[in-house]
Amino acid sequence: MFCTKPSTLLLLLTVYVSCNKLNISYQWRILDFDFGSPEKRQAAINDKSFIPENNLPLGLEVYKNRIFVTVPRWKFGVAASLAYIDRTTDPMESPMLKPYPNWDAHRPLGGEPPEIVSPFRIRADQCGRLWVLDTGLEGLLEENPNIYKNSTVMIYDLHNDELLRTYEIPYEQTTEDSFFANVAVEDEDCENSFAYFADLGGPGLVVYSWKQNRSWKVKHNYFHIKPVAGDMTVSGINFQWTDGLFGLALRPEKDGYSTLFFHPMTSFDEFSISTRILRDEALATSKDSFYEFKYLGGRGPKSQSGASFLDKKTGVLFYALVHLNAVACWRTTNPAYTMESQGRIYMNNITMVFPNDVKVDNEGNLWVLSDRLPQFMYTSLDYNDVNFRILSAKVSEAIKGTACASKLVKDPDIMEKIATKLGDKNLISKSASSENKVCNLLIVGLVVAFLR
Repeated sequence: MFCTKPSTLLLLLTVYVSCNKLNISYQWRILDFDFGSPEKRQAAINDKSFIPENNLPLGLEVYKNRIFVTVPRWKFGVAASLAYIDRTTDPMESPMLKPYPNWDAHRPLGGEPPEIVSPFRIRADQCGRLWVLDTGLEGLLEENPNIYKNSTVMIYDLHNDELLRTYEIPYEQTTEDSFFANVAVEDEDCENSFAYFADLGGPGLVVYSWKQNRSWKVKHNYFHIKPVAGDMTVSGINFQWTDGLFGLALRPEKDGYSTLFFHPMTSFDEFSISTRILRDEALATSKDSFYEFKYLGGRGPKSQSGASFLDKKTGVLFYALVHLNAVACWRTTNPAYTMESQGRIYMNNITMVFPNDVKVDNEGNLWVLSDRLPQFMYTSLDYNDVNFRILSAKVSEAIKGTACASKLVKDPDIMEKIATKLGDKNLISKSASSENKVCNLLIVGLVVAFLR
């Protein structure tokens, strides 16, 4: 009945055509690894060091020709918790994962735990270093998990894949609920870099100095959850989470510091702080710095966000909307952080079920990994269906026609398709405002309902 109204059909067509800007680059029904031979793979299955259905991709990073993927040890039987695929040779359909930096790094040796236990997210900086934030925990979803080591960051040289440094987060900078699931790296000065580790369970922010090889913990009210945001339903699965500080993204500033944009996952709000404060331990841990942390605004209902990433070239902040199966953006030079000032990049209840990581590479490409995590955690995945995807697009194309673009423009191809569907050629000239408005709104209840 609602489809008889041209305005409603225009709304739905516009969202479908102009808001889905990403293309599928890689996809899997089930993960598999390059063991070197069928015999070695079968041996791993036989001794249960590889249980295929227990492997789920979660973190994403792109560096030159390699796409890195983390496969945390949520359950037993994860073959390698950090791997990569080759953009130049691997196929789109079910590419085999190659362990990084090698198989030995993921296997217990001499009674010692593996070098890499279970990282969630990683970061390749512009200095050619890969920062791997390892939780040290295996079997988070099992009855009796194994704690192999404290939360540790390992930094690898991407030029030769050798381990440069290992740093264990000090015990006094954690709590019994600590869980480090995200990392951002301030890498404008390679010798004086800083890394920021988000503790969603603490909650807190650990600041690490590469030059000093030491860290300190920062606390703030803005790192905590918003209680009403804890109830979520994704693909019909209802669950409650209490994840605090999660999304981290850095924008370099002219003063030599950066602005850190951040948010808890269990929240609808965005915040910021200058790293001028964070990089000074005395300032960062002083009560006097409370008002240096800024509240930017809210995204609207059902807008819980996980990972985020900022494109330095455009100043656009990209972030995953985990409750809505969507990816959105905000141009950080915009003084207003409101629903209307944000843009919808992609929304799909099949291909974007639980967007789990977001990155922009050095070539100006936006990358998103979706993995149906709620089904994996609370029910089960159908391995006859595609479950895991990596989607991508040029940043310029992704933000085109949204509030994140420097200039909003009409796309004549989109307008032609809409006009043809409605049988009204005049819509080509008069519907641009509707097009931009729909894509700019983060939460459009009507659209969410119809896309379901």
